[in-house]
Amino acid sequence: MRITVDGEEVEARPGQTVAGVLLGKGVKAWRTTRGAGRPRGLFCGIGVCFDCLVRVNGVPDVRACQRLVAEGDDIRSQAGAELPS
Repeated sequence: MRITVDGEEVEARPGQTVAGVLLGKGVKAWRTTRGAGRPRGLFCGIGVCFDCLVRVNGVPDVRACQRLVAEGDDIRSQAGAELPS
């Protein structure tokens, strides 16, 4: 299946997580911390640490380690958490 990662079309397999696709592509960090701008990516891999947040199809703060990819997904890096106010 085809997805888009930060504007680049990427191939993915059914059952892969967003984090799995990103790591397979060689991307180790896809978010920066809000305060210090430090790079973050996959840390715990089980959805507890919230270090792997990405924007998927316009929805912010999606845990990349928990979200399975779907055909046509648009995945974007994000800076800091974008929690609702």
